[in-house]
Amino acid sequence: MSQEQIGEVELRAAISVANVPILLMVLVQLTGDMRWLEQPYVPSRTIGMDDNDDAGFSPELQAEVRAAAADAIIQWRRDGVVAIAQPDEALIVRMLSVCMGERIPEELGGRMAETLKASISPKSTAYASIAVPPDFKVAIIGGGFSGLAMAARLSEAGVPFVIIEKEADLGGVWSTNRYPGAGVDTASYLYSLSFLPYAWKRYYANRDQVHEYLHHIADQFDLNQHIRLGTEVMSARFDEHSQTWTLLLHNAEDALEELQANVVVSGVGIFNPPITPTIPGLETFKGPAFHTAEWPAEDVVLKDRKVGIVGNGASAMQAAPAIAPEAESLVIFQRSPHWIAPFSKFKKEIPESTALLLREVPYFRAWFRERQGWIFGDRNYRSLHKDPNWEMPERSINRQNESHRRFYEAYIEEKLGGRDDLIRKCLPSFPPYAKRMLLDNGWYDTLRRDNVALEDDGIAEVVPDGVVTTGGKKYELDVLIFATGFGVTEFISTFAVIGRNGKTLRQVWGNDDATAYLGMTVPGFPNFFMMYGPNVNGGGGSILGFLEGQVRYIVELIRKMTDAKVVAVDCKRGVYEDYIARVDATHAKLIYTHEGVNTYYRNSRGRVVAQNPFSNAEYWRLTRDPNLSDYCLAHQPNPQAIAS
Repeated sequence: MSQEQIGEVELRAAISVANVPILLMVLVQLTGDMRWLEQPYVPSRTIGMDDNDDAGFSPELQAEVRAAAADAIIQWRRDGVVAIAQPDEALIVRMLSVCMGERIPEELGGRMAETLKASISPKSTAYASIAVPPDFKVAIIGGGFSGLAMAARLSEAGVPFVIIEKEADLGGVWSTNRYPGAGVDTASYLYSLSFLPYAWKRYYANRDQVHEYLHHIADQFDLNQHIRLGTEVMSARFDEHSQTWTLLLHNAEDALEELQANVVVSGVGIFNPPITPTIPGLETFKGPAFHTAEWPAEDVVLKDRKVGIVGNGASAMQAAPAIAPEAESLVIFQRSPHWIAPFSKFKKEIPESTALLLREVPYFRAWFRERQGWIFGDRNYRSLHKDPNWEMPERSINRQNESHRRFYEAYIEEKLGGRDDLIRKCLPSFPPYAKRMLLDNGWYDTLRRDNVALEDDGIAEVVPDGVVTTGGKKYELDVLIFATGFGVTEFISTFAVIGRNGKTLRQVWGNDDATAYLGMTVPGFPNFFMMYGPNVNGGGGSILGFLEGQVRYIVELIRKMTDAKVVAVDCKRGVYEDYIARVDATHAKLIYTHEGVNTYYRNSRGRVVAQNPFSNAEYWRLTRDPNLSDYCLAHQPNPQAIAS
């Protein structure tokens, strides 16, 4: 239904059941009336991930707010007048504080102002053009979210680029990961670019919807003509003389070729390549055996089969509930338990009334997104800090963290009551958030099924018809699935990067100790930038917020290079080392360095290499405005001086 077709009756009906805290924010912007931020219109505090639709108001007060919001929205549709089109940072912080019923830190104002503006008016945040030199080109490696976001902004700025994607389709992990139950555990409206809203069908999109959105990005910014599918980067080598990069490609025609680029942006991310553990006898297994990220193109038959899943992380937690109902039996081999949060919106469609407002009223959509951004983002940052005086550091790290632990413990007992054997296996000993938090998409209910077993003994060997545990128990299996994650700590391991003096990134980092200034760049590798690099993975919120910060930084750095006639920038070693020292010092105070847990966040020496130690707001500030003084600069030669 188009905007012209939607009348007042439909709008009023949708608003009559809409979220009251969000409607209050819409009222403030459309009318400019600050009384909507004062009593009696201050909502109760939003608890957990709850929507707090009624704001804790009486039915009469809810009706008053909804009626006023309907009048304001309908009037706006008639005359287009907005009293406060772009609230300043202080007002935005005040508004979200009222909306959530709690204090929002002032430092979030700048980041929220940017995302609010993008959500309301995406075109207003388009990047201005950059007059790069002739033959200038950016090579983007990877056609997932990182690569497409980078390309979209370069396209706006008029900077030539090419995307090199090794798979036959764009989408990155959302192209290759097609296992049953695959989807996001981040709210859909956060798991999308702020400057490209989308009509999501579910609160948490499944794999197919995310993949569709990635194609939507490519279509909206006309990126397909710049994407080379089926082409793999074998190496990238920097040339001192030309100050450019040469990429060796294995192309779709099964031939090797070279590509020159002034700037290289790696968008391969951290969930690549998949890791399958070395288990004695694995090669003898006579049934299908594969990683979830390498699900067979023609779906393997699981109905009435005996299935084993190795691993109990995010992928297993999505796949197992989808597989269990059709399998004859399912055995889940668990190395260690996870903390799991309730997930009331699992597989839930966004109601048409809400979807209508998200489509038709950008102010509603913007505040819907800002609420989610706080709930899933910096709201929890304080609970990640160790209290040095806390008396129970083995189970929690501060008062707030202990409160969260008790909540999650109660949830486990509620879901698994009467099954002490499962509670014992599922209750972590370490504090919440020390490992990646997961959402309960039917996991505990799946574990209670008669045809499902949770095995926490290790696997001793694989035999032709099954698996034998370290305790000597044998499970007969027809299919063996590995949900064992990825080589997260081995950044950029799928192609060689050779910088100054022939030195490779792998020589600089070793096998698993990657470091980078802002998670993006390393001294000795001029004009080479990483998206979703070391210490970028977010501890809360959506990774796309971090990626957008990196995109902005790289594009604006290219702009400043162009203006200053700089052909190459190489991060100064002191700047790089100071940043890494700050990262490590901050992590020492955070939960990710808790001694009582093993996690993919840390490398073989215990250093945190994956997680970002800063709040979302702080990382936004750090990537807000690149400074050429952080870099050693190579300038364009003066043609007149050369001629003379």
